[in-house]
Amino acid sequence: MLAVSCSERHIEVRDETFCLSDTMSRIISIDTVRKQKLANELTLSGKVTANEDKVVRVFPLVGGVIEALKVELGDYVERGQTLAVINSSEIADFEKQLISAESNLSIAQKNFSVTEDMYKAGLASEKEMVMDRKELQKAESELKRIKEVFRIYGVQGNSTYTMKAPISGFIVEKNVTENMQFRTENANSFFTISGLDEIWVIANVYEMDINKIKVGYDVEIKVLPYPDKIFKGKIDKIFNVLDPSTRVMKVRVKMINKEYELKPEMYAQVMVKYEDGDNTALAVPSESIVFDKNKNFVLVYTDKCSIEIREVEILQRLNSITYIKSGLQEGERIISNHQLLVYNALND
Repeated sequence: MLAVSCSERHIEVRDETFCLSDTMSRIISIDTVRKQKLANELTLSGKVTANEDKVVRVFPLVGGVIEALKVELGDYVERGQTLAVINSSEIADFEKQLISAESNLSIAQKNFSVTEDMYKAGLASEKEMVMDRKELQKAESELKRIKEVFRIYGVQGNSTYTMKAPISGFIVEKNVTENMQFRTENANSFFTISGLDEIWVIANVYEMDINKIKVGYDVEIKVLPYPDKIFKGKIDKIFNVLDPSTRVMKVRVKMINKEYELKPEMYAQVMVKYEDGDNTALAVPSESIVFDKNKNFVLVYTDKCSIEIREVEILQRLNSITYIKSGLQEGERIISNHQLLVYNALND
């Protein structure tokens, strides 16, 4: 039996013979109509950027020639992983210094040992023993210094050293090729490494909208590669200066990016929700609205055999929330996912 009641703005359709199948019951979502503060939405343009707190630029420590490159642009590297092997005359000089430091230490140890024995036998003065001890300490310090240089530079011997990743992350910039010659005084960074599990979205706010933005406001973000997906975050920083050329203020949204879907330099559409006074209205998920024959409907759910098509009048529509002017009551339940399938079935 199909029951229809009509008024100027209110149409109800209930098919008492229709019941949702068990499969359909499992895939639909049910939401409750709630009264909440009326909000508004501001749409901003933005761009995905790397989290600058997790970006490291890797520079060469000595001049030389790139003997081997071990990574490419876009590769993921672990901390301590080899990025490049460099052949350098400066490293050859360090190796020479190491040999000299080891030799000087050996001589200083022997001299101090002889002086100490002579001092105990009364054949050397305390001053001579103190001087030889200082020479020994100096030789030990110099050897320690050169070994630390070897550790920092990753010296492998044969006048080469390895450039290693200081952090784990992705190679987002690479300015080096195999067999390239370079000097440290005019070399740019060879690699830029960024952790992309947490990224930033930087959005532009025009002067007229600055008073609508506050730290902590919820935002929804869309990017071109995933047009049907919404990424959620919060504004965590406002840069309280205006760019003199574009007259915009920047705001930042930190985003968790475990699946690496968001990539630096992607353009982003940023929707900011802000409260619009103290007025309240009934709110439903925007996806629950069915638009058909120039009218808006929702499916009011009582149980799987009692579903009602209800025409509603929209007060205001945001990206994810729609405010209802008439047609619903607070506490009623509606279908908010796969509702179009149910709507078509009811109208067959």
